Amino acid sequence: MASFELLKRDGLARICRFETPSGSIETPALLPVVNPKINTVPPRELHDEFGFGALITNSYIIKNTPELKDRAQAEGLHKMLDFDGIIMTDSGTFQSHMYGEVDLTNSEIMEFQKSIGTDIGTVLDIFTEPEWSKEKTRWATDETLKRTEEACAMKGEMLLNGVVQGSVYTDLRTYCAEKMSKMDIDVHPIGGVVPLMEQYRYSDLVDVVMSSKMGLNPARPVHLFGAGHPMVLAFAALMGCDLFDSASYAKFARDDRLMFVDGTFRLQEMQSLDCDCPACRGITLEALKKMKNRDRESLIARHNLHQIKEELEIVKRYIREGRLWELAEMRCRAHPAMLDGLRRLAEYRRFMEMHDPISRDGALFYTGPETYNRPVFQRYESRLMTRYVPPSGKVMLFSDNGGKPYSRSYADEFDMARRNGYAPVVVTPFGPVPAELDELYPLSQSLFPSITDSDTDRRSMGLTMEFLQRYDFEDTVKLENVEDRGSLEYDADMLRALAVSRYQFGIIATEALFRGKVELVKSKNTNKIRNVISDGEHILSMRAGDGMYTLKAEGAARIAAAVPAPYIRVVVNDDSVPYVTQGRNAFCQFVIDCDPGIRPMEEVIVTDRNDRVLATGRAMMTRKEMESFGRGVAVKVRNGTSDEP
Repeated sequence: MASFELLKRDGLARICRFETPSGSIETPALLPVVNPKINTVPPRELHDEFGFGALITNSYIIKNTPELKDRAQAEGLHKMLDFDGIIMTDSGTFQSHMYGEVDLTNSEIMEFQKSIGTDIGTVLDIFTEPEWSKEKTRWATDETLKRTEEACAMKGEMLLNGVVQGSVYTDLRTYCAEKMSKMDIDVHPIGGVVPLMEQYRYSDLVDVVMSSKMGLNPARPVHLFGAGHPMVLAFAALMGCDLFDSASYAKFARDDRLMFVDGTFRLQEMQSLDCDCPACRGITLEALKKMKNRDRESLIARHNLHQIKEELEIVKRYIREGRLWELAEMRCRAHPAMLDGLRRLAEYRRFMEMHDPISRDGALFYTGPETYNRPVFQRYESRLMTRYVPPSGKVMLFSDNGGKPYSRSYADEFDMARRNGYAPVVVTPFGPVPAELDELYPLSQSLFPSITDSDTDRRSMGLTMEFLQRYDFEDTVKLENVEDRGSLEYDADMLRALAVSRYQFGIIATEALFRGKVELVKSKNTNKIRNVISDGEHILSMRAGDGMYTLKAEGAARIAAAVPAPYIRVVVNDDSVPYVTQGRNAFCQFVIDCDPGIRPMEEVIVTDRNDRVLATGRAMMTRKEMESFGRGVAVKVRNGTSDEP
């Protein structure tokens, strides 16, 4: 049996541990394609020197080569290839795409893959071509599903690839993915995409991947078949792809083509060899050109592998740091067609927002107009327009002076505005930012160029006008147009405390939290809010990093009493209750229900099946992920009630 455990995430992108009977690998991971007839780079070297824990080879080629077939069945695939890691085999589908129909059946190739000891076998699916009609594609997709059902029944101990097909028809991709999610499948490759990448149709690739992801079981790795160029890895990982494969490292080497993160370059056209990878180190461009063909091919293949490996490590680092959007945006500027793909991804913001963390540890960096397609902007706009309660019917607009938080750089001006009855609002690249919200992630934790572009200016003003119309302010002014005659009293800290709670938990929950006598405990060092005490009970603490609250047991009890389930609840079964109340984490296998609106890193309440509050903590997953994963932390519990049942 295989297991797939989520270790770290950044939206749909994730670092997971994929365990198989032949070992485990950390994803995102690349499987080098090994042609058993050629072995440009020996599998032993791929494992020991490059550190690849898995590879993919072609069972169809082995089966149709008598010498290889006999060896594989006699000694097993691992010994034949001299590879100690995980071996995935393709079925001949790609050969049918390249050369026409293959002379074997699905059951035959399944039995053969089992007979040679394949770790992960592949169904003989039908490669759906981009130019096919929808009618033909629907027939091929249904036939692939039938063959996959057949393969599930005969897989035995072998793990199984269930390949999502459907050409460029998004509804068929989702349909196929949903059907396969209900089958006994271990890995979900997205197939039929090589022609799209060869033709630089990256916007179509986005449609194919995202429509597939929307129907797939999130607890299984997603393999983007044929995607192994370093240029696309960050972007594909951003869309939630976990596994990749590359035959191009060897094919390109035979044509004297070198892979880099910004493209592929022909050796004869290169002016310099600006590479310090282990393969190229100490080699000049002239020396490389003068090498014997076989030696040059071997070196370039290794160079290509090093480029892929290095980029994968960079992708993982950015996922861990919560900055993959920035890397993907930068990488997509390597080619206009990639930028098309990035822009097409904006159409899937709603789906991506469901998986986007409420906050991240690092700052948000603006890289260009496409940055506004990130889900974090959509979330801020939505909550601002539905959860904000203006403290005044009049508003004073301020320009963004770059000093964050704005309440510090505009301290005197905000004071004057409030004393005169105006709510201070700063017009920023995020649009309007009320003074009470200026320390929230990502408003204070973001960096934009001081010289703005027309897209930013146009968007900012448009959202500000929408904000002013939404709340129907009776008066809107700028600082220079108001004479200071005000003496109204106000409590800026209380305004902030309430506004952040509404933004984070909603208006009704905030009314339940802030009742009776409310006291704010502030830091002596920073003068910022640390704790909220209501009627003598500690209900909330404010985090310094992102300006949001952590929820205490009393606060959770008040929300649970005021807002019906399943609002911000994660429900665990009876077996988990004693552990969660003691402050231990809530694990996926014990979750029986969850608010579908919960986002990763969101503050949540853990309850039992009777809606009794057990603990508070931060969600690590979405509802669908909690329901699907067989292991891993669903809620990182902070405070248990310690109330034994």
